[in-house]
Amino acid sequence: MKIVFMGTPEFSVPVLQALAKQHEILCVYSQPPRPAGRGKALRPSPVQAAAEALGLVVRHPVSLRDAQAQAEFAALGADVAVVVAYGLILPQAVLDASRQGCLNIHASLLPRWRGAAPIHRAILAGDAETGVCIMQMEAGLDTGPVLLREALPIGPEETTAELHDRLSDLGARLISQALDRLPDLIPEPQPTEGVTYAAKIDKAEARVDFRRSAVEVDRQIRGLSPFPGAWVEIAGERVKLLRSRLVAGSGAPGQVLGGFILACGTGAIKVLEAQREGKRPMPSAEVLKGLALPPVIGS
Repeated sequence: MKIVFMGTPEFSVPVLQALAKQHEILCVYSQPPRPAGRGKALRPSPVQAAAEALGLVVRHPVSLRDAQAQAEFAALGADVAVVVAYGLILPQAVLDASRQGCLNIHASLLPRWRGAAPIHRAILAGDAETGVCIMQMEAGLDTGPVLLREALPIGPEETTAELHDRLSDLGARLISQALDRLPDLIPEPQPTEGVTYAAKIDKAEARVDFRRSAVEVDRQIRGLSPFPGAWVEIAGERVKLLRSRLVAGSGAPGQVLGGFILACGTGAIKVLEAQREGKRPMPSAEVLKGLALPPVIGS
């Protein structure tokens, strides 16, 4: 098939690479390069970098709302557009430009977790499973009918980073199936019950409050790992907690029960991986070699 691919972050890269082996990619759309690093040099998105490595044409318009951008998109003459975490709203003219419309790969079991951060929110909420939906796009926010879906269990110690990679691979496999079977797939309208919205993660959510239950703190640590990273302040230093496990124990909220085991409002967690300011992520035993924990870590 002749495809226009639209995506930006690392999550979208395996999908692009899989489709490039099977179909003709007419053009790749991605968010414009952003300033990054100490020198604030412009850095292309992961999708743009991957597309250029494959020798594909890349466009990165700031908006698709103007008539010229829409005409350029339509002139590609695509059979279908595949959209994966692109980051721009697609106006109706773009949704209608390809012969078979726009298909979106969404990392949740719709209608649960429509919106920007479905992977984070699934772990933060303690969901037992999530998955991927291949959705026919329409004007609403992730409201379109679903062509294919597949569920994945969420592991009890799984982080957003780990779940992200599994869902990305699943998305690549599922969109390949959908394109092969497209004429025979029947769009299934989403149910009106069970709708939830995955709001963008706010950095204000990242500070750990040990007055909460161990279950909630553990979900926060895993759900915000690696970005933005749940954090605590230790001796004036912000330390990110990146991986954790529920363990037996009790004490005052934030009390250190030995090693990197911390009491919560109810129960306790063991920090398995952490990151000090200006350093790489490390196993907790390595972190503790250079960081003395106080008797109680403040919330």
